[in-house]
Amino acid sequence: MTSSPRTAYTPLTPVYRAVFCDLRTDQVVDVLPLTETKFDDYIGKSGSLSATVPLPDAALARRARAALVPGRTAVWLERDGDIWWGGVLWTCTPSSDERGRLQVQFQAGTFDSYLDHRILAQDISYTALDQFEIARLLVAHAQEQPGGDIGIQLGNEMSGIARDCFFAYSSLTRVREVLDQLSRLADGFEWRVHCYRDAAGRRAKRLQLGHPLITAGASDIVMDHPGQVITYSLPADSTVQADVWVARGDSPNTDQAEESQPLTVSVESPADLAAGWPRLELTSDHSGVTDEATLRSLAGAELARQRMPEMIPEITVRLDGRITPALIGARIRLRLRDLWHQQPQDEQYRIVGLAVEPPQRAKAETATLYLEGV
Repeated sequence: MTSSPRTAYTPLTPVYRAVFCDLRTDQVVDVLPLTETKFDDYIGKSGSLSATVPLPDAALARRARAALVPGRTAVWLERDGDIWWGGVLWTCTPSSDERGRLQVQFQAGTFDSYLDHRILAQDISYTALDQFEIARLLVAHAQEQPGGDIGIQLGNEMSGIARDCFFAYSSLTRVREVLDQLSRLADGFEWRVHCYRDAAGRRAKRLQLGHPLITAGASDIVMDHPGQVITYSLPADSTVQADVWVARGDSPNTDQAEESQPLTVSVESPADLAAGWPRLELTSDHSGVTDEATLRSLAGAELARQRMPEMIPEITVRLDGRITPALIGARIRLRLRDLWHQQPQDEQYRIVGLAVEPPQRAKAETATLYLEGV
């Protein structure tokens, strides 16, 4: 039978579904309809999900009230059955308009945001241990405490970089802060909590580690403007550029009878100054760091990231089946030709963030990709 033109050429609208589960057991509580959905995920910071649940009747309102419990509910967003986002529901706001119509808005953060709400339960010290293993032990430490296990799976990959480190319980340091501090050392790593459906079809969340970077995909994805790329933005920001970095830690003095001054180090880039760049200085504070070598490593890593004007390109694309959240870390070739790029630009970038707006009413499904030069 010959397909009609509509059947042959009209793309199917993807089906999004939100599954609400108990955070600790992942047992399903309910599946609720969503409107005004937006979600994103990144390397280097927590992603977010915001959405609205319409409440046209009492039965749905009772279900939503039972399912949307801030702080103990996990949210999984599926697209055509695949896991596209997962995280913790943090805020819930029921509201009524002047006509008495009810709805509830909620916001959630990716599962790594849970580690912002956990502190070290004791002094922790590691000697000559691979930095990936330290990262896993820190997450394991958080999940070993009563009520702390939310099912983040740990791998066994290694980076080849050994570290010595000490974290004091008295500093009340958050697990997320410790992981970020460790990852930002010179020759550090990237980390995130990757959500997916495993080979058995189960929802899964895994600590993903990459040294020096998280990567995905075997080959570059080519995108063109004009073409699949609907809009682009290529900002260059020198307000966060530096060729001198001053880092401040805590005082190494343990004698309370003596005056204490915070440990401070300065690192500069002589090559940039010799090349004619003006002296541009930035600073950072590192709570709990009392070792000069560690503080100098942190300052050097910060300087390496900020030596040139910061560029965080972003492009908005039509979702055509090639782009999914699993490609965060993948490389793309961006080919631009327009009045600004009269000589066609063909540059390589890495996807470090993804924000998606599902199709709603007459609005098509689009994704904004946040890029980093390679």
